[in-house]
Amino acid sequence: MDRLFEFMLPEAKSPTADSTDALFHFINEVSLVLLIGITFALIYFAIKYRRRSEDDETPVITHNNTLEITWSVVPLLICFVIFGWGYTGWLNLKSVPDNAYEIQVNGFKWGWNVKYANGAQTLNEIHVPEGRPVKIVLQSSDVLHSFFVPDYRVKHDVVPGRYTYVWFEAKEAGESIVFCTEYCGTGHSDMLAKVIVHTEEDFQTWLEKNGG
Repeated sequence: MDRLFEFMLPEAKSPTADSTDALFHFINEVSLVLLIGITFALIYFAIKYRRRSEDDETPVITHNNTLEITWSVVPLLICFVIFGWGYTGWLNLKSVPDNAYEIQVNGFKWGWNVKYANGAQTLNEIHVPEGRPVKIVLQSSDVLHSFFVPDYRVKHDVVPGRYTYVWFEAKEAGESIVFCTEYCGTGHSDMLAKVIVHTEEDFQTWLEKNGG
């Protein structure tokens, strides 16, 4: 039942995922309130003001200033709130914290090469520490790909000849799936990877063990 009220979204495993979900839920809840309100008003007015006999005359109503201002201003205010909230979230997703650990990820048909600052390399596994921002620098060695981690609500195109990036901060140790969400050939559906989150101590141990 909890998943139903979360609109069947995957678990939010980062603070930015929480803020993204909050805006998503706000938009859905406002939309639901408007849907119910407008639907009931439509039914109520259709019944209350229906023509009751052949002798009924339809009143001539040219305008109503109060109603016209209300149905113009209220949606405008809602749009301003959504825009401001969304723009703030977008800035947060594009502003990488200064203490972020940087990881290079190269997309290719059909996998992900991962390189760390100390020279360690992995294939289809991205090892990160919990509770610390991580910047994923993306590039492609062949065609257009798209890097998507649903648990962190981060997604970005991976473009040949261009560097792009995403960042996130994992709340706790665990694993999350990485998808390619841009069709890139016959092996597209198999282009999966994992984000493996360690405690800070275990991450440093892993780096030392696998460093170049």
